[in-house]
Amino acid sequence: MTCKYQCSHEVAQMCPVAKGARHQCAPIPEEGKWVKATEIKDISGLTHGCGCCAPQQGTCKLTLNVKEGVIQEALVETIGCSGMTHSAAMAAEILPGKTILEAVNSDLVCDAINVAMRELFLQIIYGRTQTAFSDNGLPIGAGLEDLGKGLRSQVGTMFSTNEKGPRYLEMAEGYVLEQGLDANNEIIGYKFVHVGKMLEAIRNGTDPKTAFEQNVKTYGRFDEAVKKIDPRKE
Repeated sequence: MTCKYQCSHEVAQMCPVAKGARHQCAPIPEEGKWVKATEIKDISGLTHGCGCCAPQQGTCKLTLNVKEGVIQEALVETIGCSGMTHSAAMAAEILPGKTILEAVNSDLVCDAINVAMRELFLQIIYGRTQTAFSDNGLPIGAGLEDLGKGLRSQVGTMFSTNEKGPRYLEMAEGYVLEQGLDANNEIIGYKFVHVGKMLEAIRNGTDPKTAFEQNVKTYGRFDEAVKKIDPRKE
């Protein structure tokens, strides 16, 4: 019997044997439904993926909202490498409108973004999305909810040495201005400025000095601190 595709001599000499029972693919949870995904258009969901580049210098967090196999929304967040920001800009133009199969096979300019896309692809096709059990998934634009006020990424930046201890530079709340220490020199709070809200106020016409002062807040027991230091200078 001839083979449909090129086969080895040994396989070509074999007689056909029926497979018997039809073993279909297992259903995966997708936006409140159980779906037997056999084609790219069967895939839907919103989820996140993280990746880093080969030198481990930078990291990307990628959020995609996929409807019927096509990427409808992309949020690209990068940290650690200045060049990645430009790659993220290009990826933001490349991704929407592509199927997830096209996207995982596209050059997204930066290794970290490519790796994030790969990891996210695996989550989606195996039904491990954030919206696996969420009826009808999330609307386009839901990715922006991951961002803080002023639509800035949630960033944490800390620096620490064995000699001098930790320095809080930026928290989710904002840019850290001062660390508050107790009598044991342990951190008990900090003062910060909410950069996103401050910039929004400036854009809306508020005087920069006033906008800054209005968006300075404290966290923890900062007011009880016996010593306050500038984490960038002291």
